Amino acid sequence: MQHDSPKNLIWLQAGSCGGCTMAALEHGASGFPRELEKFGVKLLWHPSVSEETGEEVLEIFRRVENGDEKLDILCVEGSILRGPHGTGKFNRLSGTDRTLFDLTRSLAAQADVCVAVGSCAAFGGIPAGDPDPTDACGLQYEGAVAAGALGLAYRSRNGLPVVNVSGCAPHPGWILETLQALAAGELAAGDLDALGRPKFFAGHLAHHGCSRNEFYEFKASARVLSERGCMMEHLGCKATQAIGDCNQRAWNGGGSCTHAGFACISCTSPGFESIRNHHVTPKVAGIPVGLPLDMPKAWFMTLAALSKSATPERVRKNAEADRIVEHPKRHK
Repeated sequence: MQHDSPKNLIWLQAGSCGGCTMAALEHGASGFPRELEKFGVKLLWHPSVSEETGEEVLEIFRRVENGDEKLDILCVEGSILRGPHGTGKFNRLSGTDRTLFDLTRSLAAQADVCVAVGSCAAFGGIPAGDPDPTDACGLQYEGAVAAGALGLAYRSRNGLPVVNVSGCAPHPGWILETLQALAAGELAAGDLDALGRPKFFAGHLAHHGCSRNEFYEFKASARVLSERGCMMEHLGCKATQAIGDCNQRAWNGGGSCTHAGFACISCTSPGFESIRNHHVTPKVAGIPVGLPLDMPKAWFMTLAALSKSATPERVRKNAEADRIVEHPKRHK
């Protein structure tokens, strides 16, 4: 597909493990840069996939900051490290005294739109976990509080707040589809939720489409991670509270956290890094603290009691096994 005026994109890696880049590289058969080209995005620079290094990269930054090169999309992966004492010097450009804190703010002021790729860039993520010695934060949020490196009032040249493609790491489709929509001018402020996340994935719960939903419906629970039952009651699963269509689209051809046998940790939400034990469901008087977002607690408890009383023997046995041990009865 040919585009008359490609959109220029710069991708920065701040306080990052590189996992968001690894996720993006998984998208599409032709590779990340070619996928961008297909919908009219020119990758000016990415630290992992671009050929430019050293002075060549600094020249790209200078051209954008001086207004000689247009910057349509700025992507930032990783937390912004503001320490020590607000200097940002915990995270500097190699071979220079320039901090990522300073560079990010400078480029964001020039960008038509600014995208936080991953929960670190969106909310602070893992580096911002207690005790946070690097004073890490997201671009426009510190946890769930609007502030961050760019500040509450930040708006890009197109009038958008930071677009938060959260997740640890985000699904590759979330990243590329967000960039595609932005390049086409089809993502407006009304398409973002209250935390700046695109609604096309944030309008779903990770619970939707989970392969364990039959066990959830009958409240047939797994007791250990190797069992096939629902992991909400005992094993810390937050899929009924976590935004994302993780179980409706395949990762790497066919997986998700719960499909692989691991509880959802709500990695698309601020503060997930503060949980000390993701394998245990917190309870008060035997009742899970975290209940589904879209159901009153009293209703849930009533329905849970009814569901458990009606659990088929097949479902109960399979929930507490590491494989199907009881098959559905067939009609003769």
